Amino acid sequence: MIVTFANMTIAPKTSGIKDIAKALGISIGTVDRALHDRTGVNPKTKARVLQKAEELGYKPNLAAQALKLNRRIEIAIVLPKQISHFFDPLRAGIRSAAEATTGIHVNLTFHEYPRMGQGDIELLEARLKDKCDGIIFTPGNPRKLDPIIRRLTAQGTAMLCVASDAPASGRVGLVSSHAYSSGAIAAELLAFKLSRKSYVATITGELTTLDHAEKLRGFAATLAMLAPQLSLLPAVESHERPKEAYRQTIALLHGETKPQGLYISTANSLPVLQAIEEEGLLGKIQVVTTDLFQELVPLIETGKILATLYQRPFTQGKVAFESLINYLLEDRKTSPITRLAPHIIFRSNLPLFIDRLDSLTEYEET
Repeated sequence: MIVTFANMTIAPKTSGIKDIAKALGISIGTVDRALHDRTGVNPKTKARVLQKAEELGYKPNLAAQALKLNRRIEIAIVLPKQISHFFDPLRAGIRSAAEATTGIHVNLTFHEYPRMGQGDIELLEARLKDKCDGIIFTPGNPRKLDPIIRRLTAQGTAMLCVASDAPASGRVGLVSSHAYSSGAIAAELLAFKLSRKSYVATITGELTTLDHAEKLRGFAATLAMLAPQLSLLPAVESHERPKEAYRQTIALLHGETKPQGLYISTANSLPVLQAIEEEGLLGKIQVVTTDLFQELVPLIETGKILATLYQRPFTQGKVAFESLINYLLEDRKTSPITRLAPHIIFRSNLPLFIDRLDSLTEYEET
């Protein structure tokens, strides 16, 4: 799917070439030539212009430059179809940011593969022939993806990670929720609710995915520090497969050591909650989930879920697009790293987020 955005409104800057020219009492043309290192300006004048530009906090209007050159920026979005609760709003955030872009022509091409770790390498390899300016993607297993990421980077494609990281791949930046903090918050919540000696468990996705591994690390470290009364059972790795998550949860609940607390660190929580409910334990086991979607709302409202940690996927998509555009227009002078603080959603503040969820649904349907 290809989406084209070409908005023509240029947002004004606080200080521009006209301001520098007026402050120095010289022509706009002289300032322009000095700033862009063109001929026809003596060294002393050029030095004065550059000094005044720094004093005034001048920044070039990058969007206007791109428009003047009639530059079209090609960006590919390569994301999994599962889990739709997370990746659909992330895509919506990218589209929203692209629609709000001013002064440049952007082509967005969306590509989907079935789930994390299945089909992502093939889709990224296919982008080699496209020669995109940039690609926004979520790395499942970084070790497997690193070689193709490096090949795309070598041919001039800016690779920006969203939702999880591939730090050794040569990617230009990252936008994600702070995974370690998410795990730490979940552990602290369960520590408050379970004051007696108890067992807790985690159900996660692929632990080869850095986001999941960091959540587990934050969860385990915080339990050890704040909750000596809680013992952590071995992590249940669901591999983002709903049927597998359901089966493993049933096995966990029927095991010899039964958890009194559960942290579901992936948005793939519905099969886990279904298994807990069928066993008659929903509301008895303290459960912390990840993200927010319509099916979770009544469970939070009735107290069957203690809390959910909202990773802000719409914002992740929005910031990822903006970061990549800025990187491309600034001639690749920055490497943006953004980790968003997760939002903790309880029954008490749920109405605030329901409004946001409804707004996002309306956006996706238009």
